Amino acid sequence: MAAVQLSGIYKRYGDTQVVHGIDLHIDDGEFVVLVGPSGCGKSTLMRMVAGLEEISGGELTIGGTRANGLPPQQRNISMVFQSYALYPHLSVYDNIAFGPRIRKEASTSFRPRIEAAAKMLNLSGYLDRLPRALSGGQRQRVAMGRAVVREPSLFLFDEPLSNLDAKLRVQMRTEIKALHQRLKNTVIYVTHDQIEAMTMADRIVVMNAGRIEQIGRPLELYDRPANLFVASFLGSPSMNFAAGEVVSTANGVALQLGDGAQIPLQGANGVNGTIAKPGAKVTLGVRPEHIEASNEGIPMDVEVIEPTGAETHLYGKIGGASWCVTMRQRASIEPGQRVTVRFPGQHMHLFDTESGRRLG
Repeated sequence: MAAVQLSGIYKRYGDTQVVHGIDLHIDDGEFVVLVGPSGCGKSTLMRMVAGLEEISGGELTIGGTRANGLPPQQRNISMVFQSYALYPHLSVYDNIAFGPRIRKEASTSFRPRIEAAAKMLNLSGYLDRLPRALSGGQRQRVAMGRAVVREPSLFLFDEPLSNLDAKLRVQMRTEIKALHQRLKNTVIYVTHDQIEAMTMADRIVVMNAGRIEQIGRPLELYDRPANLFVASFLGSPSMNFAAGEVVSTANGVALQLGDGAQIPLQGANGVNGTIAKPGAKVTLGVRPEHIEASNEGIPMDVEVIEPTGAETHLYGKIGGASWCVTMRQRASIEPGQRVTVRFPGQHMHLFDTESGRRLG
């Protein structure tokens, strides 16, 4: 196992810089997920850690050893890709054994490791099969088995579940997390799926345009997003937003929207201090599950209803802006109906509209 330190890492292709001065420390045995939209630089960053991309600047250390100039085979890492990259003419056993054989290890040395990995990954009954006789989830397990047998100090996963269907993705998320809990290796995991990030990570690194937006534990980022980008990226359905101006009212302060509608801000971050003063241009964010149905509150005209079984998502307009409300109890509401909702202050997030930064 190994700690990983990235100090001022950047990547440039010609005159174009795609990764900008990344500073990140990953503890020994930690499961860190790099998450962000396509093109944000997360896979490029991982490939620099793996040695598959040259580092344009900065310093990378793995287990206390400077790794900038080390070839991939000397970094003691294993990488699992989006594509399974299995040899179609080789059995499951021979696919897993390919690396040890290339390294000229004795079969008496690696056979017990293969059998242990196969048992761990529920592949013991499939070692004689060819990849074409396996399901997508089983093929991904073979790719993971090949990585485990190397006994690396660092695992790198580059969007390994993207080719699986929704049910298999849920199953494999659990299996990868369980594998990490058994092996205790350091893991860097890249995904654009924020659900994967939230459910698997010890810490999440949210990236955008080649930069780190925020680092923290999943619920820390969910409950206290540092800016509008993080707030909008984490959560499904996404956080609701409404921009307006803070105004004084008889009961304190409120956010006045463009059409004149007002949302009371009592208890919201930044309100009890000196930041969200009357006249300030702010953006209010509220997650769908934190909006409550109420006899008194703000009217919302329902346009679309999405029942999912456990929850019901209501989409409609509040003050001219589009909002989503998640209800956990079933309700006989029809499109075109008006409902009344309220926003609990402790779940209201305020951001500076111009900079996008969180207030308070």
